[in-house]
Order: sequence, then C-alpha cells, then structure tokens
Amino acid sequence: MAAIRNLARFMERAKFLNKCYFASQNGILRSFSTNGAIVGLSRETQALVKFGLISAATGVAVGAGYAYYRISETRKNIALEGTELDTVLLEHKPPVTPSRKIAYPVDTTGLKLTLFQYQTCPFCCKVRAFLDYYGISYDVVEVDPVLRKEIGWSLYKKVPILLTQVEGGYRPLNDSSLIVSLLASYLYDRSQKIEEFADYYPTKNVSGGSGQMTYFTLSPNVYRTLDESYKTFNWFSEVGKWEEYFPTWERLLIVNVGATAMWLIGKRLKKRHRLKNDVRQSLYDEANYWLRGIKARGTIFMGGNKPDLSDLAIYGILKSIEGCDAFQDLKTHTNIGVWYNAMKEQVDAHSGSTNLSR
Repeated sequence: MAAIRNLARFMERAKFLNKCYFASQNGILRSFSTNGAIVGLSRETQALVKFGLISAATGVAVGAGYAYYRISETRKNIALEGTELDTVLLEHKPPVTPSRKIAYPVDTTGLKLTLFQYQTCPFCCKVRAFLDYYGISYDVVEVDPVLRKEIGWSLYKKVPILLTQVEGGYRPLNDSSLIVSLLASYLYDRSQKIEEFADYYPTKNVSGGSGQMTYFTLSPNVYRTLDESYKTFNWFSEVGKWEEYFPTWERLLIVNVGATAMWLIGKRLKKRHRLKNDVRQSLYDEANYWLRGIKARGTIFMGGNKPDLSDLAIYGILKSIEGCDAFQDLKTHTNIGVWYNAMKEQVDAHSGSTNLSR
C-alpha cells in the first residue's frame, strides 16, 4: 500500500507532465496545461489528448514500479562489493562504441581499459578517482541505469565493469574495490602482465566496508525528498551528458522513473541501516568520523602527505554527489571541504603518476 501511495504522489508531481506541447497540422506548437482545456483544439481532440496524458501518467507509474523492482533487485547484491566474483576471457571486444576517451600524456602503463559506468555511481567514481590520480588512460561507456543495454553482453549486471585488453582477448573485471586492488598490484610490480594479476583476481578487499557505509548514507540524503531526487537526477543528466549519449525519450525515462524509484529505495535504506530521522546528521557523522581519523595521524590525508587507497575511495564516493544539495550541506556543516579540495588538486594533477615504477 505504501508503494501505491508513493506512486500516486509521483503521478501528481511528475514534472515533465506539468507542461507539454501539442503540434498542430500546420506545424505550430500549442501549449497546454494538464489542469485545463487545450487552447485551439476541438473537444474530440482534447479528449484524445487527455486520454493520452492519462495513459502516459499510468505508463510512467507502471514504469516507476518496474524500475523500483529492477533497481531494488540490483541493490540486493550490493554487499557483493569486496567478495570473490568469477571472471571470464572474452575472445572479442563487445560491440559497444565508447562514449568518450580519457587520454593522459603521463600514462606509461600501456594498459587498454574500457570502463562501463554510470557517471555518478559512487563505485564507478571510486575507480575513476584511482585511474585519474595515477594518470591512466581509459575509454568510457555510459550505461543507461534503467535499461542497462550497454552491458547486455555481460552476465554481471552491475557497474563498474572494467574491460581490460589482455593476451588472447579481453578480461572484464567486476567490483570497484577489487578492480582498484588489481590495478594497484600491477602498478607496484609491472614486471608481470596485467593478465597474470587477473588470473589471481580477486585477491583482497580495499576499503570495501567504509565505502559501503558511506554509500548507504549517501543514497537517503541525495534522494531525501521527491524534489531533491529529481534535482539529483537532473544533475546526473547534466554531468553524465545524457543529452549527448541517450535519445530524449530514454533520458526522460531515466530521470523521471529513476528519480522516483531511488526516492523509494532511499527510504528503505534509511530504515534498513537505522539512520537518524534527519539523515543529514548521519551523513555529517560519517564525515566527522573520517576527519577524526586523519586528525589522529596529524597529516593532510589518511595516507600521510600523499593520498592512499582509502583517501581515493572516499574521495571518489563523495565525488558522486558533488553537485547535490546534500554535498553542499555537508561542506557547510563539517570541515570535509578542506580535505576534499586537497584531494581534488591531487587527482586533477595526476600526482600519483610520479610514483609509478618504470
């Protein structure tokens, strides 16, 4: 019943139905409001349009329910972060065109990597933070977070997936913590090929627990209300360049259906993880706990004068909400901004590239 009530509220508040446009036969666009009559149209046409709107609203509600189910099922396995997962060798590269290529002149690794991701997925941001810090070049494939057709070739239906070119084919690597672990091992000892490390993959968990807890605190905050969830998804669309990578209908589906589904899921996560009634306070507690750990070391970063893997992990996760109200509140009510800005400078400068063994 709660889900039905929530979907009913969504139908009332769906922003993209607040104002629409109807094209007449002569090509002139006529605006209309869902609250009143449609200017310049016959009663028969008005009836048809209103019927279409009701059908659209019903379709969106059904779509939201379906997306809620799909996303919920995906997040049931979120605890797999940091656990062993099988990998397979692909003979051919999946026929998916990269959305963009990230090339760094400082890259000396020779690695050929393709990251299948959502731009604002916390775990994808964690992998990107590592790659950017060390100046490792990679291609990016933006994945539709609702339909996920870009990873239809994979039995593993979550992101990130890092596709690595190896001798004899391509090896997809799953799980952000273990991707970082494997790459860090390779950078430490480049006398071995990346596929040799992949044969022993997975090896260990890298800051998986703290990353998960931060993630579960983030979601109820960035999807705290339906309006905030919409703002979050619109920012996702902007920073992820969804207008460039996805057709309009698909982008609207992602924003409207995804925002509603994640608003509902955020409420579940709040209850499941026993966050405070004001979820912002739980977010501030997480940040202050992290900052106390750094203060105890008496250094700029948890890793000392240079970031370590835990710094990169937490930075990446917070990077995923940089444009959200929750992040602005976090900087206002804690001192996380000092550490975050210092991390941003290190990552943007690819400071880790100077430490790579040649």
